[in-house]
Amino acid sequence: MRILFTTFGSFGDLHPYIAIGRELRKLGHEAAIATSAAYREKIEAEGLGFEPVRPDISLADREVIGYFFDRARGTERVIRAMASVIRETYEDTAAVAPRYDAIVTHPLSFAAVMAAEKLKIPWISSVLAPGSFLSAYDPPVPAPVPWLVKVRALGPGAMRAVWRAFSPLMLRWMRPILEFRRELGLGTGANPLFEGAHSPGLVLALFSRVFAQPQPDWPKQAVVTGFPFLEAPAGDLAPELESFFDSGPPPVIFTLGSSAVAAAGDFYTVSLKAIERLGARALFLTGGHAQGLPERLPPCAMAWPYAPHERIFPRASAIVHQGGIGTTAQGLRSGRPMLVVPFAHDQFDNAEHVRRLGISVTIPRRKFNERSAAISLRRLLSDASYRAASAAVGDKIRPENGAFTAASEINRFAAQ
Repeated sequence: MRILFTTFGSFGDLHPYIAIGRELRKLGHEAAIATSAAYREKIEAEGLGFEPVRPDISLADREVIGYFFDRARGTERVIRAMASVIRETYEDTAAVAPRYDAIVTHPLSFAAVMAAEKLKIPWISSVLAPGSFLSAYDPPVPAPVPWLVKVRALGPGAMRAVWRAFSPLMLRWMRPILEFRRELGLGTGANPLFEGAHSPGLVLALFSRVFAQPQPDWPKQAVVTGFPFLEAPAGDLAPELESFFDSGPPPVIFTLGSSAVAAAGDFYTVSLKAIERLGARALFLTGGHAQGLPERLPPCAMAWPYAPHERIFPRASAIVHQGGIGTTAQGLRSGRPMLVVPFAHDQFDNAEHVRRLGISVTIPRRKFNERSAAISLRRLLSDASYRAASAAVGDKIRPENGAFTAASEINRFAAQ
């Protein structure tokens, strides 16, 4: 069979599908990914097919990434941007979809959902984080108004009322999508971001039950697979990195993933001051940007563009990151305590899920400063309960094989 994955966003939105595609190939199937043209080389290097689909998203555009990482309006801006090009996205997707036996969609793949319905191609949906289910029993923490989640104390009925009140606002963001659905003869259907994004046949929840337990109002056809980790090719770390790790105690690792790193602001300079205040060591993963750090760092610190998280996180004393689902998953697997600094989108909810596990502290981006970072890191590094809880979580997650489980579910569904 030929399986087409559709996705948009950062590496955290791409790597899980590459990992599942690898497993599908082992089962004898072909897999391809339809996404922005910037990812062609990365996808084809994995031996998977590639289909270019607009919009073309570049993680190197700091101005654009900064625009989308606004805490209050970032999610709205992403959805409006995807809605504004829905016709182009549909045109590209519908042109290639008939060559495939099934389509697997990402939560932002509005056009691919339409193509599957219009062309009557078997459709599987996926979510990367539990917030996409908009549960009233375990409500997600909304980035624009994180305090709203306190309504959960009043019970599921109150949260359902809150979500109903917000639904018309979100539907306004997606007006071009709803209009285009009507033009295609599909009707407006359910909310394209939530209920309407879930396939009636199979929904892949691409995270671990350790991270989030299924709730009574999740789709009945949802299967929690575990995190589908994309393993880096075998090989040694750069000699400079190895030398730094070997030259002293385990460092605190600071990273902002593949997208928030382009909207870092003073995150890295503040972090350096906090580390010096603590008298600890630090490794800063800065992407392709200088990030305002001095050209000559003190001996306790090192800046490096990127290193595979699965190789370096287990060698950290603690990990400081933005709460993106890909980075969060690697942090959980490493068994190390985390300081989560959410910027926008689902990062606030991901931070809340790891906080509940007793393995992390959360500081919202606007409250992240030298003092708050130093206090939180000192707490993480000195309180043995964080280390013990983190190690226990890592021990549970490492044996999981989310990519294989997801591929097996796709294989079963498509075969039917």
